[in-house]
Amino acid sequence: MASLASVSHLLLLFLLLLPYLAISQSNITTGKSLVAGDKASTPWLSPSGDFALGFSQLDNGENFLVSIWYDKIREKTIVWCASENNKPVIVPRGSRLAVAADHGLALNDPGGGSLWSSNLIVGGVAYGYMNDTGNFVLKNSNSEILWESFKNPTDTILPGQIISDNRILLSSRQSASNFSLGRFQLHLQDGKLLLRTINLPSSYANDPYFTFPAPLPFIPGTGISFNDSGFLNLLHDNGQMSPLRTVSGESPRDYYLRATLESDGVFIQYSRPKTGGTWKGVWREPENICKTDLAPIGSGICGFNRICRLDVNYRPVCDCPRGFSLFDEKDEYRGCVPNYSQSCGEAQSSRPDMFVLDEITNIDWPTSDYELLQPFKEDECKDSCLHDCMCAVAIFRGGDMCWKKKLPLSNGRIDTSLNSKAFIKRRKDGIPPQTPSPPGPDDDKKDTLILAGSVLLGSSVFVNFILIAATGLGFFLIYQNKLKKYFKDESGMDINIRSFTYKELEDATGGFKEELGRGSFGIVYKGVIAIGDSKNVIAVKKLDRSFQESEKEFKTEVIVIGQTHHKNLVRLIGYCNEGQNRLLVYEFLSNGTLASFLFEDLKPSWEQRAQIALGIGRGLLYLHEECSTQIIHCDIKPQNILLDDYYNARISDFGLAKLLISQTHTHTAIRGTRGYVAPEWFRNMPITVKVDVYSFGILLLEIVCCRRSIDIEASNEDRVILADWAYDCYQEGTLEALVGEDEAAMNDMKKLERFVRVAIWCIQEDPALRPSMKKVMLMLEGIIQVSAPPSPFAYSTISTV
Repeated sequence: MASLASVSHLLLLFLLLLPYLAISQSNITTGKSLVAGDKASTPWLSPSGDFALGFSQLDNGENFLVSIWYDKIREKTIVWCASENNKPVIVPRGSRLAVAADHGLALNDPGGGSLWSSNLIVGGVAYGYMNDTGNFVLKNSNSEILWESFKNPTDTILPGQIISDNRILLSSRQSASNFSLGRFQLHLQDGKLLLRTINLPSSYANDPYFTFPAPLPFIPGTGISFNDSGFLNLLHDNGQMSPLRTVSGESPRDYYLRATLESDGVFIQYSRPKTGGTWKGVWREPENICKTDLAPIGSGICGFNRICRLDVNYRPVCDCPRGFSLFDEKDEYRGCVPNYSQSCGEAQSSRPDMFVLDEITNIDWPTSDYELLQPFKEDECKDSCLHDCMCAVAIFRGGDMCWKKKLPLSNGRIDTSLNSKAFIKRRKDGIPPQTPSPPGPDDDKKDTLILAGSVLLGSSVFVNFILIAATGLGFFLIYQNKLKKYFKDESGMDINIRSFTYKELEDATGGFKEELGRGSFGIVYKGVIAIGDSKNVIAVKKLDRSFQESEKEFKTEVIVIGQTHHKNLVRLIGYCNEGQNRLLVYEFLSNGTLASFLFEDLKPSWEQRAQIALGIGRGLLYLHEECSTQIIHCDIKPQNILLDDYYNARISDFGLAKLLISQTHTHTAIRGTRGYVAPEWFRNMPITVKVDVYSFGILLLEIVCCRRSIDIEASNEDRVILADWAYDCYQEGTLEALVGEDEAAMNDMKKLERFVRVAIWCIQEDPALRPSMKKVMLMLEGIIQVSAPPSPFAYSTISTV
């Protein structure tokens, strides 16, 4: 009995000590370390395994970030990273992170040099501990906290975290994948919680674009906290707290919760079930960032000369107006630049015929006015801007007001309440800039030659020989590199797309192993390849044999495709033109095709479908009217529409059909898909942009109805052909039948009818009756009225009489 009692006491003692034993096993004692890029170096986990501290590998594969992330979810969402002066510390492979008694967390480069440390005021660290709340703490031998990640936030706050005594509470990253310091910050100033932009690379903060409502207006705020009930609160200097929003993100017991200042400036509280699912926004501020308070100084939300609009998820999308392009492709917030230099030199001011005005409705840059002309007629407003060398945009509104604006344009936004027209000046296509351009590569070459000549004149014959040989070798290598990487068009201009060897693409795709899909022009494979310093996921289209005997045409079309740049087109990265092999390399879009999104069980919302339709329309308008060479797609269908990370529509396979049409005029050149092919393909009629308009009309009906254009399994024989059924529903006034039980669509009957009317105009069998894509977009966006369309099948009936 005694022995049994002893065993019972020992068992009881073990159970009592078990929590402490578990905690001790989670402690990271001094001297323990992690090495960036070392697979044997496992991250430090919290007891539940929910959170991990370690090295996160960045896109290029050679740089790493010391970070804390959710370890049980696939995305490994990062919630904290080591930073210095609000700037993330990015380190090379082989760097070491250790818990040190004197410095706390100490980060050294592969050679042992110091990169970063937690900078303890008081030393004596005994161990570190990764907490189940996502807080990494450093403690002394008395278990007192010496340092914690919760007190050094980056862009995210977690349940249990309090951030106070910081003027800058949170700072955004530059983009979803770029952890460099972004331009948006959550500030606490004069007791008010606000969002503002900074003028990078400086830390100068602009006026706030959003100020949180003060729950206790006369009691200043001192910080923010995220409590265990899922509420984000403002702390006050009298010890009280008040919720920023009265909606909770559920209980942290069952849900992962976080609030993040996103790279686009929106502050969002997220919720995600621990059992699976995705992050969902519980609330966001501001609701419409494009219409926030105006910052009189600075560029606004999107950067100079840009336009802000909301996507289907109420997140900002920033666009350059036509005739403008991004100043820096790697940092879109640096703004857009026009295709001409605004100046009042004689060459420009005396030639208003050099310019045209593009008209866009309900767009404004409210803080860029320099002159108001009133009363003024619309034609007078346009003419005044064309003849004014200072004028970049004229806004006509109110029936008699002409607001003239000069560069740079700031706080650009879409505002349907304006009821205005914007006339944006741009240089006519084909007219070169009249102002001197900055020094280019040719100027650099001239300077190099002059310098080389000076050196040669002052050197010995032997040294001259060495210099000539080295210079010749250098130019040869540069020339070979350019040959490998770029095409040149007929004018000699570089087209910035990469030339790959067949072996490179074969290796990148693992021997063309993972097939993404088959299209009219060949098979698409998934691959990964290094471009510059980063590894990129790519889609490689292996063109079919129809292209093998058309080397010259292939080069010509690749040049044309490489010159296209639009947010609703899939970007061409490179090509392979080796022997009989013709391959195109595109960016990889993770959300697949519109077909898989549209025709599966989980249907996209009505608002998502409407935005997708508009995106496809804008892409086609660009191909038809706005790019340097008109492109007819010839195979618009859901399988050729891809969706990016934000479900924006991107048109693929453009520019390829011309090759096949040019090879033969027989019907074998028809590469369109059954159900989407315009009638003129079969009637020996000229092929024009109107074939794309027809296909877009069919696609628009599919988007509206969430069904295929031909459904042989339809319950009713009258519904097999979507175009026939849609026109019947339109004629009979039963459009609700097209969208079934989609309440959002039925509650938006005006837009539904407008979209169906536009689709019927697009599928007119007589090409002359079909509108241009420009008119299609004006109708879809509600800018011009859509008249009642005739029967789309009348042409075929007349033709047979």
